[in-house]
Amino acid sequence: MNQSKKQKLEAAGWRVGSVSDFLKLTPEESAIVELRLTLSKAIKSRRLKRKMTQAEFAASLGTSQSRVNKMEAGDASVSFDLFIKSLVVSGVTVSELSKILASR
Repeated sequence: MNQSKKQKLEAAGWRVGSVSDFLKLTPEESAIVELRLTLSKAIKSRRLKRKMTQAEFAASLGTSQSRVNKMEAGDASVSFDLFIKSLVVSGVTVSELSKILASR
């Protein structure tokens, strides 16, 4: 948010902060949310790069289309194991995975 907009909101009595502030997340919880979002974006990007539908991608993973949808949305019910497995199955190397994680 730009500084001018922030000042106007604060002048009108609004409190401006981050999502972490609003949800009262610890730094560790914030890091987990960011990591989950980074992995979900990478999964979607890999799927689109391969020109696959969610159903086709799900079949290659041995899971359901709705599960792929949850992965791409960063749903908390998706395990980190499944995020990593999905990326590996889609052809991501350990080196590429390191770059994905470092980009966050």
